[in-house]
Formats: sequence, structure tokens, C-alpha cells
Amino acid sequence: MHVDLITLYLLAIGTLLASSGMTLWECRSHPKRSQALRILATAYATIAVGCAVAAFRRYLPGVTGPALSNLVILTGYLGILHGAASLNGRQYRVASALLVIVQAMIWAVGGVPWIGVIWGYVSAVPIALACGMTCRELLLGDGIKGLHSRYIAAWVSGVHALFYAGRAFVLPWLASLYGMPALSISSQITMYEGVLYSVVLPMTLLRMFREEAHGQLLQDSQTDYLTGLGNRRWFFEQGARLMREAGVFRPVSLLAFDLDQFKTINDRYGHEAGDEVLKSFASVARAVLGPDALLARIGGEEFAALLPGLDGTRGKEAGEAMVRHFAATVAHRTNGVAIQATVSAGLAHSQGATSTLADLLAAADRALYRAKSLGGNRLELASADHGERRRRSAV
Repeated sequence: MHVDLITLYLLAIGTLLASSGMTLWECRSHPKRSQALRILATAYATIAVGCAVAAFRRYLPGVTGPALSNLVILTGYLGILHGAASLNGRQYRVASALLVIVQAMIWAVGGVPWIGVIWGYVSAVPIALACGMTCRELLLGDGIKGLHSRYIAAWVSGVHALFYAGRAFVLPWLASLYGMPALSISSQITMYEGVLYSVVLPMTLLRMFREEAHGQLLQDSQTDYLTGLGNRRWFFEQGARLMREAGVFRPVSLLAFDLDQFKTINDRYGHEAGDEVLKSFASVARAVLGPDALLARIGGEEFAALLPGLDGTRGKEAGEAMVRHFAATVAHRTNGVAIQATVSAGLAHSQGATSTLADLLAAADRALYRAKSLGGNRLELASADHGERRRRSAV
């Protein structure tokens, strides 16, 4: 079935305007990315306007029609680049303006005698550059790491860039061999590919934004809102995974923490001061225990840290450092009074295949209660027979 160029232009315009509207609508669901979404929606609409001018370019005098449509379409592609770059906190405003100016000067200098060459070949070069840079921004993905959809969007932009590069550098050679039929076929293929691009790229980018929002919701469901640490459910899910990975040969230590006299702090200084103490503990725990520790708030003022790769000796050193550093921390000042809270800790370490996360946490809790009964602000070790207790319970 043969489809004329005007129909293809109208199809491209319709898909671009639909993509623009859908992208703009997504701003309501993704306020964090509303700026990027608005930029992309504007870019799609701009390309649609450029395609509308291109469809009727022959009715405008001289080079006005081709030049105007080419510059408007190029501006739209640069808008897509700007939208992708804004996800990574970057901008290409100066470079984009220079590219449009250079292209406008080429049209002004070339004029009517070179209208066919500029429209057929030269106009494809800046579009290829814009799409190639968009592909690069999506692959770098400084602000969108972990989103698999960005690779598909990058692939679509990269293929589009290669297509226009081929139009700029390969098509002249084909036209010299086959003449006007090659140019006619190229125009048809360009429009078909453009329609596919105007559908696939916007839909893939929308999928990327939704994937990011879903990931954020999942993270929020696993994170304690006050301290930013993992919550109890996350700790047991991730802790069980780490225990399985550790197996028999890799040691694992678990520290259970409970802030000393926390109710007294709340009663005396208020719950806001208590919240500051909790956040202070989380900050100290991150700094002292390091990025490999699995940290979570598992209760009101109760915390746990799973330390993969640390045996009992190194786990004891980490726990003691934690108790010491937190006792030296001024968590909050209210009415000129500094609050210096302390913490009690219990330590348990794995006994090979006989230990589970529940075993370790129960053993660490018993050691923790012993530390609190001895006055707090100290670390106590779990008894060495917690693995044997589990075996006896099983029997």
C-alpha cells in the first residue's frame, strides 16, 4: 500500500501532538520531573509544528519554507536533548543556540541555488548531532541510574542519529548512482522512520518516568521516614538474603541497639528533641559502621545493624566504636541545653550454617537487655551457645 508524503506528515504531526499531550499530563503524577516533562512536551509539539511547515514548504517563497521548517524541527530535537540533559542536571543552551544560528547562516548563504543540497543532506547533520547527544545523556544517566528503560530510549535516539547521519553522508553517494529514485525512496523512508521515532521515544521516556516513580514508591515503603534508614520489613528481607549469600564460610555479625533513657528525653525536652536524637544516631551509625552495614530502625528507639564479613572480634570493635562515638555526640540543643544521649548495644555473630537472622537478632537482643540492666552506654556480647539453643529447640 502506497502512502503519500502528505499523509505521512499528518501522521507524524498527530503522533507528536499526542505524545506532547500525554507527556504534559504526566506532570501531575511526577512533580519531581515536571520540568523535564514540560521541556519534552514542548519539544514534541515544536517538531510537530516544523513538520506542518515542511508539508507545505513549497507554497512559501524561496528558501523560506525549507529553512523555517528545518530550523523549527531542529529546535524541537534540541529541546529533547535539553529535556534528557535536565534529568542529569546539565544544560546545552549555548551550544543549542549556536547550532541553530549556524544552520540559519547556512540557509542564508546557500539560498535558492543550494536549496536541494541543504534540505536533502546538510539539514540532517545538526539533527544527527542532537540525537547523538541525547543518546549520550540517556546512557550517562547520572540522575536516572538503575532505570532500564533509559537504555531503550538511548537505543532509539542512537538509531535515529545514525539514520540522519546516513542521510547526510551516504545518501549523496546513492543519489549520484541512482538519481531521483534514490531521493524519493529516501524521503519515504525518512517519514516512516520519523513516525516510528515520534511514537517509540516518547512512550519509552514515559515508561522511564513511571519506572522511576515506582522505584521511589518501593524505596519509601522500605525506608523509615524519620531517620532515612531501612525499616523492619526491609531489614528482614535484605538480612535474610545476606545471610544466604554469606553461607557457612563468611562471618556475619549483628548489632542490636537501644537508646538509653529515651522516654525521659522525650518527656523532658519534647518529641521534637527526641526525633533529633534518633536522626543523630542514624547519622553516627552511617559514619561509624560504613556503607556495607545493613542498617535499620526496627522499633521506636531500637535499631539493628547486620555486618557481613565481620567476625566476633571486628564486630565487637565496631559496636564499641558506635557506643563511644554516639555518647560523644551532641544531638540537639534546646533552650541552650545540649542533649547528649547514650546507647546500649548487644552483639551476636554467626555460627556457620546453624545461624539464621532470627537467631542472631534474638541473641543480640538478649545481650542488649543485659547491657541495659548493667547501666547502659555499653556493649555486651551474646553468649556463645545461642546456636546450640536453636539446635535444642529444633530437637
